[in-house]
Amino acid sequence: MAQWTSAVGAAQLARLLGSQQDRPAGPGTRRPPAYRALADGIRLLVLEGRVPVAARLPAERELALALSVSRTTVAAAYEALRGEGFLESRRGAGSWTAVPAGNPVPARGLEPLPPEALGSMIDLGCAALPAPEPWLTRAVQGALEELPPYAHTHGDYPAGLPALRAMIADRYTQRGIATMPEQIMVTTGAMGAIDAICHLFGGRGERIAVESPSYANILQLMREAGARLVPVAMAEGLTGWDLDRWRQVLREAAPRIAYVVADFHNPTGALADEDQRRWLVDAARSAGTVLVADETMSELWLDEDVEMPRPVCGFDPAGSTVITVGSASKAFWAGMRIGWVRAAPDVIRSLVAARAYADLGTPVLEQLAVNWLFGTGGWEEAVELRRTQARQNRDELVSAVRRELPGWEFEVPRGGLTLWVRTGGLSGSRLAEAGERVGVRVPSGPRFGVDGAFEGYVRLPFTVGGAVAEEAAVRLAAAARIVETGGTTGGEAPRTFVA
Repeated sequence: MAQWTSAVGAAQLARLLGSQQDRPAGPGTRRPPAYRALADGIRLLVLEGRVPVAARLPAERELALALSVSRTTVAAAYEALRGEGFLESRRGAGSWTAVPAGNPVPARGLEPLPPEALGSMIDLGCAALPAPEPWLTRAVQGALEELPPYAHTHGDYPAGLPALRAMIADRYTQRGIATMPEQIMVTTGAMGAIDAICHLFGGRGERIAVESPSYANILQLMREAGARLVPVAMAEGLTGWDLDRWRQVLREAAPRIAYVVADFHNPTGALADEDQRRWLVDAARSAGTVLVADETMSELWLDEDVEMPRPVCGFDPAGSTVITVGSASKAFWAGMRIGWVRAAPDVIRSLVAARAYADLGTPVLEQLAVNWLFGTGGWEEAVELRRTQARQNRDELVSAVRRELPGWEFEVPRGGLTLWVRTGGLSGSRLAEAGERVGVRVPSGPRFGVDGAFEGYVRLPFTVGGAVAEEAAVRLAAAARIVETGGTTGGEAPRTFVA
């Protein structure tokens, strides 16, 4: 019986390997033999999660033809990978990827680092800050006081608690977009919301237009739902959305869904202006495309003079074209797994009906906590605390990276939680691997793209500041030196760091 669960074609593997880029070797730097470079490239793809574990690799002859190398080179690379535990083979079944004993199985998204690993590793993988106390504790205490009446019910509210639905609707109305509670469904985080939308509108094989780059976990969610992703390149820097490219994709590809993050885009930090929002809504309506607007970062403006445009749904208040997704996870705390959907009432009814076969509903206590925050003014005070923390982290991280890595390029966003960095010609994937060895965890650019795009980028979130940001930049510089020289850490383990 075969031990592999999926397969990677020769052309696909060649394309993924070709997306890996390295700075040309400097004087005196020895290039590895061709078989070693190939083995390292495949190993890196496995560690990045871009080639799944237990994926059958192409036969030696097929891959040799696709790469225009000798079969001997491929055979030697496969043998090296077997010796390192990254490949298993059996006569008649082929060869498939593996991870050595003791190595964590790679994830395709940006999974949080286990808390027990934080002593020696600086985690720049997850764009989430600690809870803004004392507001988390106060919200939970307020929720417990409101819990007794709900405890006498079955506890399943597929559309969400009526009180919270009404509160969220009122908040949209206060922003100038008249909204009824029937237009709101409470979900288990923004991921739960987008998962429900994808299953309702984007069945297996459906096209979904996505910004390129875009949020890694959402891209993977869509892949696993069987969607065909259609990337639409973002403009350079913070100018954001290239409307000519969107026009072409919506007209020619006719995607069923388009997913956009118009408010401090993840990962670039771009903020769409009102004209861009209006045009995107009009173009989606003309194409018959459902426009999913992720506004989870909308309250995280960091500079005082930022003027926030109208929400995307302000150009489609009835919700017939625009489905809005919001969440407490970014603005408040990732552990508060409360999200919501705003759409037309008939769309909400369809989402609620489908939920009976998914998670039935969102935890009551967390809904009551968010409702308490909204109703008492605690939300505004907590989010202001979050802005202050993120602003300080941003400024300190930017200063540290500019000092330690002057060749890296980026524009400083005026809000959000992420910095999108061009790494001076170095491979982001190799930087991520080297970073793990020197004690800093950073996601590489290809996680945010489709088919290996953005190899020359990394994403740095504003989750650390002060001395930790300084140390993170020092460790990133050490990782960059490893990648530049093809060297090693010299066996030195990352030191434990306490802020």
